[in-house]
Amino acid sequence: MTENHSRRLPDGSTETATLGGGCFWCVEAALVQLQGVTSALSGYTGGHLENPCYEDICNGGSGHVEVVQFEFDPMQIDYKTLLLAFFTAHDPTTPNRQGNDVGEQYRSVIFTHSDAQLAVARELIAELDQQHIWPDQIVTEVRPAPHFWPAETYHQDYFANNPRQPYCAAVVAPKVAKLRSSFSHMIKKG
Repeated sequence: MTENHSRRLPDGSTETATLGGGCFWCVEAALVQLQGVTSALSGYTGGHLENPCYEDICNGGSGHVEVVQFEFDPMQIDYKTLLLAFFTAHDPTTPNRQGNDVGEQYRSVIFTHSDAQLAVARELIAELDQQHIWPDQIVTEVRPAPHFWPAETYHQDYFANNPRQPYCAAVVAPKVAKLRSSFSHMIKKG
């Protein structure tokens, strides 16, 4: 199930994956611990406002999603495996909601950066739905990546910088632990 669908770019650089699955603090903290993920940048995409800020997103109606844009080395982690980790870290069957975080800004979405990513994402969703891992169908949207706006500086590496903050302790930490358990063979050392 983890065959390599990604490829190293001709210049040997990394690939980009943009994923939204609830609060970006959760998605970033869970997936950044995987070998091959070289960077993560929380931000906003998919809406109609130019240069949105956190308040615009929280108020709803902007159409944006809280996302994380990951750079990854496809020689260390392929796109399909990254998406499997993403599906492990959140509930892809609840529209516009992750736990107590409710609103379109928390919807489950994969913004693709190539036709190959689009095909992998759609095939994986169909495969997971056929396996009936969740009692409901996956509602994760798969769309071409629109313009991305980085979130404010204080949102970057939020869990790493604020592990004792109540939301981080109650919501983020269990998602990080779940991914560490499910992908123990792929967690960065040290």
